[in-house]
Amino acid sequence: MKITLVQHDIAWANPQANVERADSIISANPGADLYLLPEMFSTGFITKPVGLAEPADTDTVKWMIRKAKEMDAAICGSIAIEDGGKFYNRMFFVEPDGKVTTYDKSHLFLYAGESDNYTAGTERVIVEFRGVKILLEVCYDLRFPMWCRNSMDDEGNALYDLIIYSAEWPLARRLAWDTLIPARAIENQCFVAACSRVGNDDWGVYFGGSKIVHPYGHILAESPEDGKECAITGEIDMDQLNRYRTKFPTLKDIIWKKDYC
Repeated sequence: MKITLVQHDIAWANPQANVERADSIISANPGADLYLLPEMFSTGFITKPVGLAEPADTDTVKWMIRKAKEMDAAICGSIAIEDGGKFYNRMFFVEPDGKVTTYDKSHLFLYAGESDNYTAGTERVIVEFRGVKILLEVCYDLRFPMWCRNSMDDEGNALYDLIIYSAEWPLARRLAWDTLIPARAIENQCFVAACSRVGNDDWGVYFGGSKIVHPYGHILAESPEDGKECAITGEIDMDQLNRYRTKFPTLKDIIWKKDYC
């Protein structure tokens, strides 16, 4: 599976401009199976969503559906959504055939007031796409290893093969980002793809740091250090992952299973 991380700047509360920018970057980088966008890629990280969050049937998701079909690839990213009178930081995973899977961010960022206005998701979501089982996660979820803990099903298969994170991770906490992404890959024997934004807003400066990581913790692909917009593409090898899990079966040694979380 080939993955492209769309690391872009975000115009505050301007979905049209942000969708146009994401569309341009994706179109300029054809050939991926999955395009991953940052957290709240259409508005920026809004913690006071009244009047700014998009409706559940937003044009942004309609664009994702059109673009996924056009590129013959999945498009994924999170959007601030108002649904049924509540607000959600909702990740959309849109497939080329129009299928849409959603995950509502579970760990809301208390430090910035996100938890004051948004409703937390309560369910982990795993989607299977082109032979890869993918766990959907958003930004702050990265800090909670129990939430993304991999395990094995009753038939002895890993629950997932890849974690994807849409994020807006600030420069001030870069060390945590660079440390935790490889940690999640190593401890769960999976690939990790994490996409964050660049630019700045009232919350701070964003450095990007988007990357794809191997289960050994090696970096397969990573954005440059300049903090600029770019597309980062890397390929994950499922045969390689399966050989590693067979040779070094740490998931079989977990003393608890699916009911832990």
